[in-house]
Amino acid sequence: MNTIIMEAIQDFYPDDVSHCYGCGKLNEMGYQLKSYAVGEETMARFTPKEYHTATPGFVYGGLLASLVDCHGTGTAAIATYKNEDRPFGSEPKLRFVTASLKVDYLKPTPLGQELLINGKVKEIKGKKVVSEITISVNEVITVRGEVVAVQMPESMGKK
Repeated sequence: MNTIIMEAIQDFYPDDVSHCYGCGKLNEMGYQLKSYAVGEETMARFTPKEYHTATPGFVYGGLLASLVDCHGTGTAAIATYKNEDRPFGSEPKLRFVTASLKVDYLKPTPLGQELLINGKVKEIKGKKVVSEITISVNEVITVRGEVVAVQMPESMGKK
């Protein structure tokens, strides 16, 4: 059985860089996506609201892309902490941003159902992590993406 770490990586992001619309814990209007470690992979869940519509009954593709994006950066942080054999949130705290995002829409994604977002690391090289992210509904993959994430430059956390 895969061990699930019950703390979301986003809960360890420094407050000065926790405002992301997709995964920022301090953005009350955002999705507040939470990514968890599950063995060697990652997992998140999200249920789109009716206003996240593309056409009646289906999820807007931009929302799906942003879920791939944010789960990809969360996956990068989880993988790097694990690769460095240190606990989440230990100093220096890790925060990643997207350098490249590729999204393939395989099937229409229905509204009104919970989305399962899974991540798998393909490569860790220095401050860069490449991951494959899938979104599925009822065990059917509807979206597949690849995220190249890089450690956030210090200048991005400054106001």
